[in-house]
Amino acid sequence: METIERIKQQISENPILLYMKGSPKLPNCGFSSQASQALISCDEKFAYVDILQNPDIRAELPKYADWPTFPQLWVDGELVGGCDIILEMFQQGELQTLVKEVAAKNVTTEE
Repeated sequence: METIERIKQQISENPILLYMKGSPKLPNCGFSSQASQALISCDEKFAYVDILQNPDIRAELPKYADWPTFPQLWVDGELVGGCDIILEMFQQGELQTLVKEVAAKNVTTEE
């Protein structure tokens, strides 16, 4: 599968997706750490992709997203932004609202 196709698939399959350096439990950069902590504080599940383990995605995503840096938060198929935007939204309560709305909309009831 082409890298761009993989990126599109990840974005479409994960309502809340963070492309970051490392993982939420073991972030490999301060910006990724702050972004993942803000998301964790929203108390909803989110997916992540460690771009350090995926150099092809690290190379292609900035071109696809037209956003040069990491982390990148994608919600409902749309790029929200990077660390500064994530933290600003979190401090204003917008991130929590957005994440909860998207999480509620994407709840799958398994019977």
